[in-house]
Amino acid sequence: MIMNETGGLIIASDSGLCIRSFSDIPALIGDCIGSGGLILNENDLGPQFFDLRTGLAGEAFQKFTNYRIRVAIVLQDHGAYGERFGELANEHRSHKMIRFVFSVDEAKSWLLSA
Repeated sequence: MIMNETGGLIIASDSGLCIRSFSDIPALIGDCIGSGGLILNENDLGPQFFDLRTGLAGEAFQKFTNYRIRVAIVLQDHGAYGERFGELANEHRSHKMIRFVFSVDEAKSWLLSA
């Protein structure tokens, strides 16, 4: 498992983790099991993630939920990837397992509050 010093949180960009394709999901899940949570930012996510028609985001969300891995996704502009993605992000502003936030500090605060 890859962890940083922030309460067992994994910051994907610091750990070389990303979601660019379906094949990235199993390794990411394996690295995150037992952690305090995962922080992903826009650069950690490939174009397919933001195109909801591909199913990549849905698959990742389902796996995170199944394995009870709390994930904070940091995006400055939740609507930048289209109306549907913006709706998804807004629906997840208060989700128990997967939350869209505006800053890394907000991500850390939410993940460490559990």
